[in-house]
Amino acid sequence: MTDAAPMSFYDEVGGHEVFERLVHLFYQGVATDPVLTPMYPADDMDGAERRLTMFLAQYWGGPNTYSQERGHPRLRMRHQAFHVNPDARDRWLGHMRDAMDELQLPPLHDATLWDYLQRAAHSLVNTFEPTPASTTPTSTTKEPS
Repeated sequence: MTDAAPMSFYDEVGGHEVFERLVHLFYQGVATDPVLTPMYPADDMDGAERRLTMFLAQYWGGPNTYSQERGHPRLRMRHQAFHVNPDARDRWLGHMRDAMDELQLPPLHDATLWDYLQRAAHSLVNTFEPTPASTTPTSTTKEPS
């Protein structure tokens, strides 16, 4: 009998490289999206990629770098300054789905990660007001992660 700890989801899917690739592919889509792009400071897109990669890695059992550098994730608080309506949520999920499809994770891993991402995205909706006609950022902070 072995006392080895079970593998984390993070390790099962391939570790840091997989989350880094997922987030990079995701942000390629975000960079072309007129609703989402204004939520990300153009001069800190790399920082946004790094933060989301750290967050997802930590959430799924990887290094706790996110908490060491940024404290508790507080996702709702960190996203409150942004106009996250169902349209923004659906666009975010669309780009994430495209990125996940490129990864081609095994079906159970894909379903597990997708379930979490959908729940997280739905939880961050903070308004039902339509997307503003202007593409001006609703905040100047360097979020979301």
